[in-house]
Amino acid sequence: MKVLVIGGGGREHALVWKIAQSPLVTKLYCAPGNPGTAALAENIPLAADQVDKLLQFAYENKIDLTVVGPEQPLSLGIVDTFEAHGLKVFGPSQKAAFIEGSKAFSKDLMKKYQVPTAAYGVFTDQAAAEEFIKQTGAPIVVKADGLAAGKGVIIAQTCEEAIAAVSDMLSGNAFGSAGSRVVIEEFLTGEEASFLVITDGKNIIPLASAQDHKAIFDGDQGPNTGGMGAYSPAPVVTQAIHDAAMELVIRPTVDGMAAEGRPYRGVLYAGLMVKDGQVKTLEFNARFGDPECQPLLMRMKSDLVPVLLAVASGDLGSAAIEWHESASVCVVMASAGYPGDYAKGDVISGLDEAAQLEDVYVFHAGTASKEGNCVTSGGRVLGVTARGASVKAAIDKAYQAVSCIGWSGVQFRTDIGRKALDKI
Repeated sequence: MKVLVIGGGGREHALVWKIAQSPLVTKLYCAPGNPGTAALAENIPLAADQVDKLLQFAYENKIDLTVVGPEQPLSLGIVDTFEAHGLKVFGPSQKAAFIEGSKAFSKDLMKKYQVPTAAYGVFTDQAAAEEFIKQTGAPIVVKADGLAAGKGVIIAQTCEEAIAAVSDMLSGNAFGSAGSRVVIEEFLTGEEASFLVITDGKNIIPLASAQDHKAIFDGDQGPNTGGMGAYSPAPVVTQAIHDAAMELVIRPTVDGMAAEGRPYRGVLYAGLMVKDGQVKTLEFNARFGDPECQPLLMRMKSDLVPVLLAVASGDLGSAAIEWHESASVCVVMASAGYPGDYAKGDVISGLDEAAQLEDVYVFHAGTASKEGNCVTSGGRVLGVTARGASVKAAIDKAYQAVSCIGWSGVQFRTDIGRKALDKI
């Protein structure tokens, strides 16, 4: 069968890497892809938001399954468009992807279906937002309502900082139209975990547990990014926490979306806060997490394609996923200045050396080819991912590979996975 993966980041490289291993796949395309996907698939020079051109390509090339990676084309309704033309596609519809496209909708859904989450308010008026902040107190969380590439969340330590964040968002200076409405939440304490499932709207297959590292600097310091690294499994997700997440968060959300006339098919990602054996929901994403996708797929033992195809066909049925007992760790290497302004075009060295290491794979996220060299072209550049018998072994392998790679101003966290070691 012919498969098309849409997107060009680290998540999509990981999906291409896993899908390419399937004996069911005879031809694999990636649009637009990156230098990493080019080694495994045929890159097609179409951006992820060029829905009509992607449709034309899929139709003309008789694509049997399209897998949508990023949130933007999902929010544009690419799944609806493809399905209207009789094409099988993995991902939620536009109405279902709204669970990520609007944080206000997501919070209201959680409130209606009694999914545990933080107390909140939704505002378009500066004065009303300021009053809510003063009444709630700090620390407090300010979120842009719309899509902001994982960066639209400000954890304000003071009321003044929160008010400034609201002003920046509502003025359009911070996140454009994504910040024209803001969600303000109480600050939750505890430990975060990423809880992902695959669902056809009724049947649910939970994926292995994972934990992301959002902040730019070691010790979870500095501004939030799209994710500086992840590992799986996450010890914070005990069997009891897993069961609670399925019963209190995932099942009512999937059922609630169906009741709202927004049946959810695809990957549903719940960001959880775990404290004292209890879970609360921070947010939902309508796709594989990035970088969680990288260590999860490194640990996935079974073929992913039959599961994706089953969801695209509308019935997971008896589909199942097997996992390696080993652990996996992904360390993101980023450009200097990220998550703010960053340079592009720096030559990356050491990729061939890192590729020689056993149980290591370097996923490309923000790279390009220039004059025979692989160069930086994004904020998050590489996701250096390793598998090991334990989290400690996987951490050591990942950082061994990181030490092989370099470019001018490269930055990365040195503590990815440390929280897991503290629990062992």
